[in-house]
Parts: sequence; structure tokens; C-alpha cells
Amino acid sequence: MISTADVRSRMTVERAVPALAGVMVALSAALALTVSPWWTIVTFFVAANLLFYSAVGWCPASLLMRKAGLRSSP
Repeated sequence: MISTADVRSRMTVERAVPALAGVMVALSAALALTVSPWWTIVTFFVAANLLFYSAVGWCPASLLMRKAGLRSSP
């Protein structure tokens, strides 16, 4: 059984940002199909944050993850 501390010690910000983005895009797509097409706005917001993260090296989610205790990869 994998403990929370074990996962946290292996997870880095660089791995968590794309993982969070994937979850948010999937959730946005499901909500757009079932609730309202306006949920696609979330997909565009996530895409903009990923582009910003790749260009600058940080995004609002990565700042929150660092404050939560996730480390950056060396």
C-alpha cells in the first residue's frame, strides 16, 4: 500500500502541473458534454496556463503546489 507521504516524496511540481491540467481538461470536457458547452472556457484557461508555464517556468497552480510543500525536480 502506498502512503500519502510516499507519493508526496516522489511527486514534483514539474510532474504535478501537467497531471492537474489533464484532470481539469477531462473534467471540463465531461461537463461541456453533459451540462453546458460554456465549460469549454475552462479548457482554454488550462491551455493558456500550460503555455505560460512552458514559457516562463511558473503558473498560479505551480506557485500553490510549492506553497503546499511539493518540491521542484533538481
